[in-house]
Amino acid sequence: MKIRSKASAVAMTATLAVVVSACGGGGGSKSTGGSGSDDKPASQYNAGVTQVVNPSDKTGGTLHMGMPGDFDSVDPGDQYYGYAWNFSRFYTRALTMFKPVPGEEGLQLVGDLAEDLGKPSDGGKTWTYKLRKGIKFEDGSPVTAKDVKYAVARSLDKDILPSGPTYFNDWLDLQGYTGPYKMKDKLDDFKAVETPDDYTVVFHLKKAYGGFDYFAMLPQTAPVPAAKDTGSKYKEHPVSTGPYMFKSHELTKRIELVKNPNWDPATDPNRKQLNDSVEVLLGQNEDDLDQRLLSGKIDIKINSTGVAANARKTVLTDPKVKQYADSAPIDRTWFTNINGDVKPFDNIHCRKAVMYAADRSALQGAYGGPDAGGDIALSLMPSKMTGYQKIDPYGVEANPTGDIAKAKEELTACGQPNGFSTTISYRNERAAEKLTAESLQQSLGRVGIKLEIKGYPQGDYFKLYAGKPDFAKKNNLGLMVYGWGADYPEGFGFFQQIVDSRVIRDAGNTNLSVKDPKIDTLIDQAAAETDATKRNAIWAAVDKEVMDSAYILPYVWAHGLFYRPPTLKNVFVSQNWGMYEYLTLGTK
Repeated sequence: MKIRSKASAVAMTATLAVVVSACGGGGGSKSTGGSGSDDKPASQYNAGVTQVVNPSDKTGGTLHMGMPGDFDSVDPGDQYYGYAWNFSRFYTRALTMFKPVPGEEGLQLVGDLAEDLGKPSDGGKTWTYKLRKGIKFEDGSPVTAKDVKYAVARSLDKDILPSGPTYFNDWLDLQGYTGPYKMKDKLDDFKAVETPDDYTVVFHLKKAYGGFDYFAMLPQTAPVPAAKDTGSKYKEHPVSTGPYMFKSHELTKRIELVKNPNWDPATDPNRKQLNDSVEVLLGQNEDDLDQRLLSGKIDIKINSTGVAANARKTVLTDPKVKQYADSAPIDRTWFTNINGDVKPFDNIHCRKAVMYAADRSALQGAYGGPDAGGDIALSLMPSKMTGYQKIDPYGVEANPTGDIAKAKEELTACGQPNGFSTTISYRNERAAEKLTAESLQQSLGRVGIKLEIKGYPQGDYFKLYAGKPDFAKKNNLGLMVYGWGADYPEGFGFFQQIVDSRVIRDAGNTNLSVKDPKIDTLIDQAAAETDATKRNAIWAAVDKEVMDSAYILPYVWAHGLFYRPPTLKNVFVSQNWGMYEYLTLGTK
């Protein structure tokens, strides 16, 4: 994100000037395969990274999707996985959205439910959005500004909806308001969001933030009719404003979306309604799902990392398969949290022992190696992000398999010269995370750190297990395998929700370990800084402080390896999502 400051005030706006200027030629104008043609397309490896593969406006058929495990939620107010946000745009419309096009242009924010991006005032503390007219819910009732206000209000309650980000909790001027579940029939008390008329939404912040259009992109701004809200059960049937709506939702098993008859393309320049229906099979074994994908029995795999280790071998070694695959660096780092609430990790030297002992080469292999998994991470901040500055405080470049001597020195300094025992957690449905836990078990074992491995379901990993501090401490989760992709392509969108100690709550956390007041101060400084060069320097300082505090062990700057069956239409890797753009997909 580039924030432009105005000379007459501190007012800021997220116009993405640099991104737009980089879009002049745009990969979006290129394509492979004949437009609108059903002829077998010529294809090549990585064709979908910069252009649309198999472009087509033909309609009909069912888009078959599958995923290992389940969504954290399909409730737009209670989801945080990137692939859930990607998928939710089939049936929701937030105030803003990223353009669903390939290349750098896909990093540009545009109006969605709103006519345009927000208008800042009061030095960037107030943001106003005008809604498009004519938008309806699936039952034909009109969408109003109050439906957006209610959606944001309900997302504040992290007891009922624990999984979504906390940006609105942290930045809105709430004045004690806690949401409609605890403060029933008191929506007028929610002064942080005003609705002066049916088509105007005004947000009031505690402090200025020039990137608020990114917050407006969150599915938490997708309108929810208060009369249809069933709290934690709303996920069973979210009310649609997008081109598709829920026909059925068999929890943990299956979702079927069908055309929303009250979606009007005249109000929605960013979407099409190409498919008659969208079917998602949930709770699938990942290796079985990959084989179904490669054989054409499903059209798309829902996840943020692509095919798993076993399928990678086929994709990368068989040219006939590889031509239908794409791999590209993304704004994501794979890492493990080191939990300072679990002894002896309350001692920084014990945390640093892990940092030195870990074999990053083996961990890179767990994610597919350099060709498909990504590059060995020297720090937490992905190297492709704007503002990245190279640091290597643990000498990883020189010792990618670990520095055993240094690790033993740190163990001695923390009073554990012979090592200790702890537990490492991972998400059951993620084969690479299990391999990561096993790799760390082996490499840390070289210095006497013994790991017990425990897996938990990904849908509840943050609600009930690793993201619940009391559970993590009680169950001795000293290490928690994890990974993070930027919520949006700027330092705040990458760092704030995983290293700011003030976002940690009773459950549903995405910051699993970092409690450093120096980092909190730097985050505030970066958020308030209007000069892009100075702001990026602060994010680099955050990266350095995170590494020095040793609460996070990063090991891979991610690539995803994605497979697109030859019958899939309008396929490309979204620069924002770091995976295929789901919204444009069609099938034969």
